[in-house]
Amino acid sequence: EATMKANEWQKEHESYELKWASERDAEEYEKQLARERRESLNLRNAEGRRIRDNEHEMKRNDMNKEHESYELKWAGERDAEEYKKQLALERRESLALRNAEGVRIRYLEAQMKANDFHNEHESYELKWAGERDANEYKKQLARERRESFELRNAEGRHARDIEATMKAN
Repeated sequence: EATMKANEWQKEHESYELKWASERDAEEYEKQLARERRESLNLRNAEGRRIRDNEHEMKRNDMNKEHESYELKWAGERDAEEYKKQLALERRESLALRNAEGVRIRYLEAQMKANDFHNEHESYELKWAGERDANEYKKQLARERRESFELRNAEGRHARDIEATMKAN
């Protein structure tokens, strides 16, 4: 009976040893599962962080590109506005030059027209003076002719009177 009891204790002890060993294996397995779970969570957290960082970087890049696009658009609009202002300035300057040129041309045309009128007036004056001179000359010739006729007439009369006095004497 003692051996039986010893065998029983031995079996019970082995049973406890197996139970404890299985409990230790179970605890070790649970620890390993917890460690693997932590590692998996760490890996997933790291992967999630990397993905979020990539998404954040992409979003930041997109925002920078959008901002650059707006900057380019605004710069283009400013350039277009400056170009329009430059064109308006050039147009005003061109109009001012054309206006000044028009004034100068109108002034020259008025001068030329005044000169033409003056020359035409002088031409008429010269023509009228020439006509007056011609008329005066004609009058002078007519007067000289009359005087010549009068003189010849008087001489003829004087000669006839002398002839008549000579015939009468």
